[in-house]
Amino acid sequence: MKNNSLLSKAECDALRGIAILGIMLHNYCHWLWFAIRENEYKFYMSRSQQLADYFAAGTDEMLPVQLLSYFGHYGVPIFLFLSGYGLTLKYERKSVTSSHSVWQFSRFHYLKLLRMMVPGFAAFIVVDYLTRGPRGYAAENVLALFGMVANLLPEPNEAIWPGPYWFFGLMMQLYVVYRLLLFRRHWGFTVGLVVLCWLAQVACGPESSELNWLRYNFIGGILPFGAGLLAARYLRPEHVEVSRFHWSLRLFLLSVAIIAGCFSFHSWLWVPFAICAAAVCLIKTLPSRAISLFGWFGTISAAMFVIHPVFRKIFIPISRHGEVYDGLLLYFIATLAFSWLTKQVMDKIAQPRMNNNAENKN
Repeated sequence: MKNNSLLSKAECDALRGIAILGIMLHNYCHWLWFAIRENEYKFYMSRSQQLADYFAAGTDEMLPVQLLSYFGHYGVPIFLFLSGYGLTLKYERKSVTSSHSVWQFSRFHYLKLLRMMVPGFAAFIVVDYLTRGPRGYAAENVLALFGMVANLLPEPNEAIWPGPYWFFGLMMQLYVVYRLLLFRRHWGFTVGLVVLCWLAQVACGPESSELNWLRYNFIGGILPFGAGLLAARYLRPEHVEVSRFHWSLRLFLLSVAIIAGCFSFHSWLWVPFAICAAAVCLIKTLPSRAISLFGWFGTISAAMFVIHPVFRKIFIPISRHGEVYDGLLLYFIATLAFSWLTKQVMDKIAQPRMNNNAENKN
């Protein structure tokens, strides 16, 4: 990415690394019987209160598990922020992109997502049937998953397996929404869509199935995605040139806002925005070595995302039988190793191409 962008390529890779680590560790920890569950698709005040009670009673050796179980899913908004940010930098600074139709754009990104998903899904179904507690695979649900439309089913949380693959359908929706409604349009379109989607969620009950469905789809993800889009268009380094101390201060204040926001339904709806802002502040405070370390995780983040459900299924019994951190460590090591191997496989699969009209004339 160009030097006049808010975030450098190295910083974006590091943010992806932080996000995928949060997601993969969260998806393991929240399967444990004692873990404090997250508020992701619905808002349960009882879960936030449970976390507060846990701290009030005095923490124990399971503190990392509790924090990852409750907060780790916020890696998803960081990914969405980076997606909106990256799409804007990639497509809105090149005049040739305007010749791509909505169909060309959507087909290209659908094939990119499918190329990611296939190796992980193939590995998962084998492991699922070889381990305890395999889940049934209804043909219509599998076809919907591969069509990136499973999120639209009446109960997506029941239809999508493995669970984390709901993200593919969400991204496909956001690609279409971006190209149809937001691409090179006035900032008011983005803000207006965010407000409409917020109102749609406000109209639902905090624990309702309607809210659950909305948040499985683009209505629940447009806030961080739109924030990334606007950040790429309008924020430059000179707009935010402050010392590391001031970045740290902003990070602290945003962290307080995030924690406070988790105790009210209406403020909880805006927590993903605060998470993205805090993530940018965090990355601006980290030393170069930490940026490089997290950046490495970022380079294999796609492979980590598709393969981690496989090893969760394998190693979660160890943690459920009492050796919590033993199972977690083995899961982490195996996921990293096989993510690197999965990336090699994914790199061998032909990349989709998006021809433009200018190219077709040559």
